[in-house]
Amino acid sequence: MEYENIEILFVEDSVDDAALTIRALNKSGFTHKLLHVKDGAEALDFLYCKGIFSSRNPNQFPTLILLDLKMPKVSGIQVLEQVKADKRMKSIPVVMLTSSNEGPDIERCFELGANSYIVKPVESDNFSKAIKEIGLYWMVLSQPPHL
Repeated sequence: MEYENIEILFVEDSVDDAALTIRALNKSGFTHKLLHVKDGAEALDFLYCKGIFSSRNPNQFPTLILLDLKMPKVSGIQVLEQVKADKRMKSIPVVMLTSSNEGPDIERCFELGANSYIVKPVESDNFSKAIKEIGLYWMVLSQPPHL
C-alpha cells in the first residue's frame, strides 16, 4: 500500500467493528485513502514513521484519525495524548469511536483534546449512518486551520 496522502487513519483492534466501519466509509466514498491499523502501537509507528512505515514521508499526516479507545499494546487514550501533545499533529481531528460510554473515559478524551467522542451504536444501520456522517463532516464540511 502507498502510505503517502493517507486521509483517514483508522485505529481499531476488533476485526468485526473494523469491517463494519470500512464498509460504511466505502459506501460514502471515503476509503480510497484509508489506512486501517490494528492497535495503538501501529498507529504511532505510522504517525512517527517507524517500523514498517519508516519509509513514509514524515511531513505528511492524515486528515482525520478515527480512534478506538480500548486496544492492546497502546490504548486510544495514549495515542490521543501523544497526537495532541505534538505541535505538528495537534490540529488533526481525532474522533474517538468506541463502545465505552463511561463518563471518566469521555471526560479524559475531551481533556486530552479529542474532537469528538462517538459511542458505537449496536444496531448496524445506525452505525453505518453515523460513520457516513462522520466522514461527510470531517472530510468534506469541516475546515482545518491554516498553519
